[in-house]
Amino acid sequence: MSRPAPDLAALIARRRPGYTLEAPFYTDPAIFEADLEHIFYRHWIYVGVEPDIPEPGDYMTVEIGRAALVLVRDDAGEVRAFHNVCRHRGARILSERKGMTGNLVCPYHQWTYDLGGRLILANHMDEDFDRACHGLRPVAIKSAGGLLFVCLAEEPPADFDEAAALIERYTAPFDLRNARIAHEEELIEAGNWKLTMENSRECYHCNVNHPELTQSLFEYGFGFSPADAGPELLEQARAFETAEAEFNTIWRRCGWPLAAIEHLDDRPSGFRIQRLPIAGAGESQTLDTRIACRRLLGTLTERKLGDLSIWTQPNSWHHFMSDHIVTFSVLPLAPDRTLLRTKWLVHREAVEGVDYDLKKLTEVWQATNEQDGALVARTQAGVESAGYVPGPYSPHTEGLVEKFTTWYVRELAAGLGLA
Repeated sequence: MSRPAPDLAALIARRRPGYTLEAPFYTDPAIFEADLEHIFYRHWIYVGVEPDIPEPGDYMTVEIGRAALVLVRDDAGEVRAFHNVCRHRGARILSERKGMTGNLVCPYHQWTYDLGGRLILANHMDEDFDRACHGLRPVAIKSAGGLLFVCLAEEPPADFDEAAALIERYTAPFDLRNARIAHEEELIEAGNWKLTMENSRECYHCNVNHPELTQSLFEYGFGFSPADAGPELLEQARAFETAEAEFNTIWRRCGWPLAAIEHLDDRPSGFRIQRLPIAGAGESQTLDTRIACRRLLGTLTERKLGDLSIWTQPNSWHHFMSDHIVTFSVLPLAPDRTLLRTKWLVHREAVEGVDYDLKKLTEVWQATNEQDGALVARTQAGVESAGYVPGPYSPHTEGLVEKFTTWYVRELAAGLGLA
């Protein structure tokens, strides 16, 4: 028996602040299509890093919903993005995830484009055929400190420039552009993309579910309820405050900006930047909380620099540490299927087996991703059941989840002309 189409305007109008969304937001195909149309086709979407395509001729393909894109570094070293669609009869030009090429050649009829997207060869066309009118369709692309964002909208949100400038400023010492990808993984989560993002925006669940990740985290930093503030938690709060003061001293000595910047729910290009202390040895998100790579990023010389955490709406989060960077990109595949793409980056001259052990570098977030994937699937099964009703967020530990859902509902409403 088919379900009636949801009244999206009514669902948006009765959204209850401080509570999870109603089931159709996570399950209905029509709302999934609205998410693609009004969120992923209109906002700046994180898709990769400049080290994905480090040299002229390097390319990377990306799919966002029904949009197939190719990112390529041209002969001048500039990163460009195009629709991965031949202007002749629409064939997909490049099929591999990554590669290197001198020109972009359609395998169907060999129409050939240079790395700037210009059509340079089209056999068997009339003399008056204008190749200049048939170049690849460009896609807006920006680099924020080496993090690559694309936007499919004809008029991309202009406020992203401010976010990009701040990300550039905060990440500059880590020199992401001169890092390299040590490892990359893709995980298909059996849940709606919003459940993946909601899960990433809180650590309420971390103590029980993430024994590897919590080696480097302070529980107090997750947020807590004053009603739970017994002697043990108060001791943890003191430890966190002591570590925070120590790291603030280190960051000031480095001359780095310290202020947390919070714009997750008050602008189209929502983002958050925050420096956080790392527990234990304070060096990195590893099981022993010490660096995984002896060759530090950029020109850094100090190991104990904590975690620079960056989140962007609607689909990414990132951790910058002295020795490595971890980035996460979330892309919707279906109402109940989501792609999580994770990259681990080290200094471009770091050598595996000499400067770093790949297992130590990746094991914390590999385990955490698998654990989170299972939690997302469990939640998807719950929201699909007849007994689901929206539940309350914890005001002490899930405030940033509320900011994500507030941003999502507002931007969806704006796209639908309801705002």
